[in-house]
Amino acid sequence: MKRALAAALICLSLAAHADDDVSKVNGAIRVEAGRTVGEVSSVNGSVRLGDGVTALDVGTVNGAIHIGARSSVGAIDTVNGSITLENETKAKSIESVNGSVRLGSSSEVAGDATSVNGSMSFGQASRVGGNVETVNGSITLDQARVGGRLKTTNGAITVGAKSHVGGGILVEKKTFSFFDWNRRKPKIVIGPEAIVEGTLKFEHEVELYVSDTAKIGEVDGASPIRFSGDRP
Repeated sequence: MKRALAAALICLSLAAHADDDVSKVNGAIRVEAGRTVGEVSSVNGSVRLGDGVTALDVGTVNGAIHIGARSSVGAIDTVNGSITLENETKAKSIESVNGSVRLGSSSEVAGDATSVNGSMSFGQASRVGGNVETVNGSITLDQARVGGRLKTTNGAITVGAKSHVGGGILVEKKTFSFFDWNRRKPKIVIGPEAIVEGTLKFEHEVELYVSDTAKIGEVDGASPIRFSGDRP
C-alpha cells in the first residue's frame, strides 16, 4: 500500500512538472531536450526548444522560434521573427507576421501555416494539413504535401518535383498604394511529377511554368508555359 501511494505521488509530481508554463518578458528562452512543458512564451526574446520536447502553444512577440527535431507542440506564432521546425517535428499550426517559416524533412503541421512578410519553405516529406499563405514572400515545396491551398499576393511559388497540393493555388489581386513599389510578376513553377489539384487562379499577371510531367487542375487567369527537365 505504501509503495502504491509513493508511486502515485511521484506520478502526480511529474504531471505537475509537465504542465509548467515557461515565460519571460525580456530575454531568450531555452527548453532542454526531452522535457515536457506547458505553454512557452516570450515578449522580447527568442525561443529555442531542444530535440524531443513536448509543449503546448509556443509564441513570442519579438524573437525567432526554433523547434528541435522530433518535438511535438501546439500552435506556434510570432510577430517579428522566423519560425524553424527541425526534422520529424509536429505542430498544430504556424503563424508569423514578419519572418520566414521553414519545415525540416518529415515534419508536420496539422492546420494552416501562414506568414505575411517572409519566405516559406517545406522540406522533403513534410506535410501541412491546411493552407499555406503569405502576402509578400515566396513559397517553396520540396517533395512536400499540402492538403489545402497555396495563396500569395506578391510572392513566387515553387511546387517542387513530386510535391502534392490538394486545394489549388490563388494569387490574389494586388492592392496598390503609394508605398507599393513591387511591380514584378510573380513566378509560379510546377515541377516534374508534381500534382496540383483544384483551380489555379491568378487575379493579376504572373509567369506560370508547368513541367510536362506535372498534373494540374483548371487554370484561370494565366497561360501555362510547358517545360521539360528539372526546371524552366
